[in-house]
Amino acid sequence: MRILGIDPGYGRIGYGILDKVGNKFKMIKYGVIYTDKDLPLTKRLNQIYDKIIELIEEFNPDESSVEELFFFRNVTTAIQVGEARGVILLALEKSKVPIFEYTPYQIKQAVTGYGRAEKGQIQRTLKIFLNLEKTPTPDDAADALAAAFCHGNYGGRY
Repeated sequence: MRILGIDPGYGRIGYGILDKVGNKFKMIKYGVIYTDKDLPLTKRLNQIYDKIIELIEEFNPDESSVEELFFFRNVTTAIQVGEARGVILLALEKSKVPIFEYTPYQIKQAVTGYGRAEKGQIQRTLKIFLNLEKTPTPDDAADALAAAFCHGNYGGRY
C-alpha cells in the first residue's frame, strides 16, 4: 500500500510518501510544497491544488492521511490553513484517493507512543522506524511522514 501523508498549511505544506508491505515501511519521498507569499491567497490555493495533483499523478497513492487542524491563536491564520486544507482534500477527493484524517495527538501517539511528544522526538523515532540516513526535516515534511506512518499502523481504525 502506498500512503501519501500531508501536513496542511498555506505557506508550507508537508508531504511524505511511504510504502507499506506487511509490517515494513519504506520511505519513498518527503518534502515541502512552498507557496509564493507575495501572491494573494486565492493564487496560493491554486498552487497548492496543482502541486497536490502533481504528487498524486507522480506517485499514485492508494490512500492518504491528512493531519486535522489544531488550536490556533491567530484566527486569520486558522482560516487560511483551513482553506488550504479544503483545497488539499478537494484534490484528493477529485483524484479518488481515499482520505483518512488524524489529530496531531493520534499521530504523535502512533509514532512515539506518547501523544504529547515533541517534534524532535517524532523526527528521531521516524529516522529509526523508516531506516533513514538522517533525521527528516523540515518539521512540515516530518509531520507529513508521521501522518503517513500513523495511517500505515492504524489504517483508519484509530
